[in-house]
Amino acid sequence: MAYKITDACISCGSCADACPAGAISQGDDHYVIDASACLDCGSCADTCPNDAIMPGE
Repeated sequence: MAYKITDACISCGSCADACPAGAISQGDDHYVIDASACLDCGSCADTCPNDAIMPGE
């Protein structure tokens, strides 16, 4: 199950740099994760300074 970035994202870019699959990009309001490319590894969540990334449902 892919991770999801919540509205708590401050668009710092830490998660995009940490993603080994390159599945994270800047969206309209905050960063977003491409669910089809997400490896579900959690690297993004581990590096988020705002705890804005959660496992998907």
